[in-house]
Amino acid sequence: MKNNTIVNNIKINSFSSKNDFLDYINTQKKILVAINAEKILKEDEKLKKIINENIGYPDGVGAVMALKQKGLKAVKIPGSEFWLDIVNRYQNEKSFYLIGTTTEVIENTVKKLKIEYPNINILGYQNGFINDTQKIELKEKLQELKPDVVYVAQGTPRQEFLMDELIKTHPALYMGLGGSFDIYGGDKKRA
Repeated sequence: MKNNTIVNNIKINSFSSKNDFLDYINTQKKILVAINAEKILKEDEKLKKIINENIGYPDGVGAVMALKQKGLKAVKIPGSEFWLDIVNRYQNEKSFYLIGTTTEVIENTVKKLKIEYPNINILGYQNGFINDTQKIELKEKLQELKPDVVYVAQGTPRQEFLMDELIKTHPALYMGLGGSFDIYGGDKKRA
C-alpha cells in the first residue's frame, strides 16, 4: 500500500515492502526518483517539481526517518538494488532500454544482465554522454522501440531532467540510477 507525505516541499511515497512497491509500479508510466537527505535538503525547484509529479521513494535512511516521523510505515528501498528487482520481476513481460555512463560500462552491464536474466528483453542501450542532436535521436528511438522501462544512469539532477524530457515524448516507467551501472558492472563499490 502506498502512502505519501510532504517533507521540505517534496512528496515522498511510502511503501510497506519492496514487493508492495513492485506491485504498485507495474502499470505506472512515471519517473521513479530515489529520495535521500541530499534531495530533501536541495533547493532546486525544477527537481522538486519533477519529484512531486512522479514517484519519489525513500532510498536513504533520512527519508525513511522523515516518513516514520509523519506516522507512515516505510522501508528503505535502495535504488542501486531495486532496479534489478524490477528486472527480476518483469523480465518476462516488459522491455527495457538503458542509458548512462561510459560505452564500456553500459556494454558490460548489458552483457551481465543477459547472463543473469536470460529472458530480459533489452531493446537498446547507449552511453550517457548525450548532446542535443543525440537527445533528439534518442527521443525518436524511444518512440520507435517503445520500451516499457527506461533506466537512466547519469547522476542527480541531470538524469531527472533528461527523464522529464523523455517521458513527454515516450511515456514509460523511468528510473534514475546514478552510478548503479558502474556498481553492477564491477567498476565501483557501493557506498
